[in-house]
Amino acid sequence: MDVSDEIENRLLAIVSREGLIDRSKLSPEATLDNLGIASADVIVILMAVEEEFGAYIPIDGSLSDARTVGDFLAALRPHLVKPQL
Repeated sequence: MDVSDEIENRLLAIVSREGLIDRSKLSPEATLDNLGIASADVIVILMAVEEEFGAYIPIDGSLSDARTVGDFLAALRPHLVKPQL
């Protein structure tokens, strides 16, 4: 398992736990609306992600435009992966 897969698994676990959603429903195509993830839930999830990864995640365009689980993970990933030097 590469680092990207590990990060994705950890993110999905946080979304499942904090959003109170069955992990099996968290497919990349699943919409946040259909999963019942409201903006307040997104904030709680972000705080948990920031705490677990020790990262700051700004609520910028890509994050506020996220409509699916895949979009959401794609918006988070750049803030969690350290660039290779």
